[in-house]
Amino acid sequence: MPHRPYEDVHVEGHLIDSGIMSQIMDAIVALGGEFETLSFQVGRTNDDVSRAELRISAATQDLLDEIVAAVQPFGVEPLHVVDAALAPAPKDGVFPDGFYATTNLETAVRVGGRWVRVEHPEMDMAVKVDPRVPCAETIALADVRAGDLIVVGHDGIRVRPLERPRSGQVFEFMNSAVSSEKPKAQVIAEIARLLDDVRAQGKDVIAVVGPAVVHTGAVEHLARLVRSGHVTVLFGGNAVAVHDIEAALFGTSLGVLLTDGTPAIGGHDHHLRAINTIRELGGIRQAVDAGVLTRGLMHTLVTTGTPYVLAGSIRDDGPLPDVITDTVEAQRAMRAYCQKAGACIMLSTMLHSIATGNMLPASTTTICVDINAAVVTKLSDRGSFQTIGVVTDVGLFLEQLADDLGA
Repeated sequence: MPHRPYEDVHVEGHLIDSGIMSQIMDAIVALGGEFETLSFQVGRTNDDVSRAELRISAATQDLLDEIVAAVQPFGVEPLHVVDAALAPAPKDGVFPDGFYATTNLETAVRVGGRWVRVEHPEMDMAVKVDPRVPCAETIALADVRAGDLIVVGHDGIRVRPLERPRSGQVFEFMNSAVSSEKPKAQVIAEIARLLDDVRAQGKDVIAVVGPAVVHTGAVEHLARLVRSGHVTVLFGGNAVAVHDIEAALFGTSLGVLLTDGTPAIGGHDHHLRAINTIRELGGIRQAVDAGVLTRGLMHTLVTTGTPYVLAGSIRDDGPLPDVITDTVEAQRAMRAYCQKAGACIMLSTMLHSIATGNMLPASTTTICVDINAAVVTKLSDRGSFQTIGVVTDVGLFLEQLADDLGA
């Protein structure tokens, strides 16, 4: 029988109650590999960690490498540690072959015989290393330059997985599934407590906002959170700003009166007239300074000095002068806030939520609110597994959250 390539690995943590061990085994088998348990030491108490050593084998070395890379996000490390392999980027905007693709989990790489923490954890990036310092950081494709030393392969990489909370708090079951049948009052009260804790630590709270916040009449509740300091940064697109400004100028959102939900006569062009007004004045801040824009979410952001990033898309009307139409530049603007945020609330906007989720470290408390459970599920499926899903109407959610925070 021909020799099968194998690698001995180890992992430690709350392997059983967090489900990590079963996920590791399932991943190995699903990818066509086999495993042998060399040792397994189970922690005696809730505070003790468990430790396991496994021998992973596969039909080919390439398949073995794929399997080891797949289980690394669960905290699996080779038993015999070596330094991370580095290769220079061949040209600007191109990673070397075999580059290590990052997760958003806490990661370290071994350089010169010591573990170096990777700064700015973010998924779908590479790791750039300066062995002279040594230091390591994530880097995007658009930002890599020829000659940058990039981690390749899976050797010398250590990932720390998120583990299930060990307290009895409501988020233990919230993280496990997305459902509309959750105790909303209890969930929102817990979210309010978390936001208070984040602000007490002096960290930013990002709100990722879709136009549904305007359509549902929830702008004032979100503005309350901005004024109280419980939302310190806002991400959105052209649409949420346009319809908020339309509501402030004409009392409609997409031509529908917010007072009674009926279409306004001639209201179909209100959003275009709103865009035109702002473009003529030169931007949102200029409209506020001129006394033309006197209420609404964008008015509140300007008057409170709260930063915002509006990222454009191909479907935008106008767009508003404040919208960043270069998607790479929009990513860079958003990334700067994502890396230092303590919490992020995603409010009824699937594409902007996924984009933001891709940039957030796994340690950032992330709450996704949408009436459609599929949106929340999609966010988790794409790797933002720290996401807390709340399936409910965004207007009702914001009103209760603002009330609970005393905003």
